[in-house]
Amino acid sequence: MKRTLDSDLTVKLGLVLSEANAATARLFPGDSAIRQPVHTVYGGAHLFRGDTAPRLGAAALAALDAFAPDARTFAGVLGLDAGWSDAVYARVRKKLLSEPVEDFRIDFEDGYGNRSDGEEDGHAVSAAAEVSRGAEEGTLPPFLGIRIKPLTEELRGRSLRTLDGFLTQLAGSKRGLPPNFVVTLPKVTNEAQVAVLADAFDLLEPRLGLPAGSLNLEVMVETPQSIFGADGRVALPSLVRAGRGRCVAAHFGTYDYTASLNITAAWQNMAHPACDFAKHVMQVSLAGTGVTLSDGATNVMPVGLHKAPKGGPPLTEAEEEENRLAVHRAWRLHYGHVRRSLEGAFYQGWDLHPAQLPTRYAAVYGFFLESRAAAGERLKNFVSKAAQATLVGDVFDDAATGQGLLNFFLRGISCGALAEDEVLATGITLEELRGRSFVKILGNRTER
Repeated sequence: MKRTLDSDLTVKLGLVLSEANAATARLFPGDSAIRQPVHTVYGGAHLFRGDTAPRLGAAALAALDAFAPDARTFAGVLGLDAGWSDAVYARVRKKLLSEPVEDFRIDFEDGYGNRSDGEEDGHAVSAAAEVSRGAEEGTLPPFLGIRIKPLTEELRGRSLRTLDGFLTQLAGSKRGLPPNFVVTLPKVTNEAQVAVLADAFDLLEPRLGLPAGSLNLEVMVETPQSIFGADGRVALPSLVRAGRGRCVAAHFGTYDYTASLNITAAWQNMAHPACDFAKHVMQVSLAGTGVTLSDGATNVMPVGLHKAPKGGPPLTEAEEEENRLAVHRAWRLHYGHVRRSLEGAFYQGWDLHPAQLPTRYAAVYGFFLESRAAAGERLKNFVSKAAQATLVGDVFDDAATGQGLLNFFLRGISCGALAEDEVLATGITLEELRGRSFVKILGNRTER
């Protein structure tokens, strides 16, 4: 073959590409291999106790028993496919008994309010003590953190003071910092707020005897400035960079974000087009960075309209029926919101009330169970043919799809929707599954 470019020129061009490709790989390492919780439950710091997670689970089970005591009723309320209703109901009950809360955020912001310095200082200390107690008793959820106040001019001093007091108390306890701990930074409007929080972590870690890099943060996307900066550029990549490797997640705040756009209260909801736009920006700008994404919350609580007075007469049949209908309406709304998030590839969201836990898990489990057979067939065929492209039905898979199929099962297993043996039926070994890398699986198959 005749050529025009000599080898020296080709090498020079290749070096330019190598540097650029390496820089891109550093910026976009791919999805994190760390488990992502399916939700974050928020609760005021003044109410947090070491056994909050199991108490929330008990309350969720009580709501399920009261308003959907069997699989048929639950499926009818939510519109679950009859083929999955028994499995979903059984797995929801099991989850509420074994791990009712995957992630909890001890809230010093909206769920806590503005209090005197003395009162907030006291709650920072007591919340840390309760975390320590929960660690001792084994009642903490697998993921945990605190949400501080925003680093605005008005609240920055109070916010950093609470962070300092909480971490100082916690680091000095017997158990220290729990695993998967994160600090949530709300209402972010500029890079300096993220950078200063990272600076505070740099100062606190050596002083508290914490390993370098052990403190991580997540930003809340609930202002227009966290979507686009003053220069018109997408703001999220620069906000993440300002965290200097400590920013692990971005959580969408539905109601603050819509309010900041002057959307009236009646139209502030998770399905608003303004929310879709913001979440699409989040996805596109953070895809491949390893930063996980979370959707917002449904603010219609599944609670009855009537409550029997203490020591008074019981509710009438009509009042009990109104309570049942109110809970069922709220359940259907929450279930629909969670399904919509999952279909849009937001695998995490907020929950604000224990009675939302049954519908959270029902939506997640139904989502995975409905797709299990098709995904398993595709993965089985893909693995059997190693790195070759395959055609299963009318869906064409290439090598890049393999990791996506594997991730589907990994997410399903981690939340309790799927069992490991359901994945092993695809031909993947337990060791390969736990390795979490389809590249390594392909390597194993092509070497045989």
